Amino acid sequence: MIVYFSATGNSRYCARLLGSLLSDTCLDAAPFIRDGIAAELSSDTPWVFVCPTYSWRLPRLFRDFIRSGSFSGSRDAYFVLTCGSDIGNAAVWNRALCGEKGLQYCGTLPVVMPENYIALFTAPEEAEARSIIALARPALERGAGQIAAGASFPEGKAGISDRLKSGIVNTLFYRFHVTARPFTVSDACVSCGRCEQACPLGNIRLRDGRPVWGGRCTHCMACICGCPAKAIEYGKISRGKPRYQCPE
Repeated sequence: MIVYFSATGNSRYCARLLGSLLSDTCLDAAPFIRDGIAAELSSDTPWVFVCPTYSWRLPRLFRDFIRSGSFSGSRDAYFVLTCGSDIGNAAVWNRALCGEKGLQYCGTLPVVMPENYIALFTAPEEAEARSIIALARPALERGAGQIAAGASFPEGKAGISDRLKSGIVNTLFYRFHVTARPFTVSDACVSCGRCEQACPLGNIRLRDGRPVWGGRCTHCMACICGCPAKAIEYGKISRGKPRYQCPE
């Protein structure tokens, strides 16, 4: 079974493609995460966990979803992490998570997809994004072949910088940078409510037709990248930047 979490669509695209290639079921973890439900799942096929990379590791909300859930049947677990450039030393943490859950770690596959973290970086324009997505397909096809053959994904070598990024940098990122306070909304807001619906933690509520952010932000960028009116900004850093949503 392919279990995925996706904020702006990159990981959903990868999960669905893998599902098609493997003739396997795809399950969106978002409803479980949003409602705080511990998943009780069973699969005869290997578990394939697909998600974006947040500061060179699994997003904490997806890690906690796996930690709290029950995954019976197959003990093999693969991880597919979408990223803008690299996943640092995420594989070591994924292996440790499998140890906690009694799963057999079968490797981590990094898949470069269009950048969406506009709280720090710049998302590509549409033509470039489509080119990046097209280049990602062969990596996913190879990954599907390895899963089908029961082979582990090849292990990459992690250097000192990779260990630092997935270690202390990740800790500091969550402690000091992950906050909703810089989010603002302009008069361009049309009160459609898409930001409220998109937030995986239910951290956004409409008040007088405008979004108001709470204290549970995970910095997925679903609200700002999915706003059809481009009415949401993240301080000054997002101004004038393209937004990115992976096409269905």
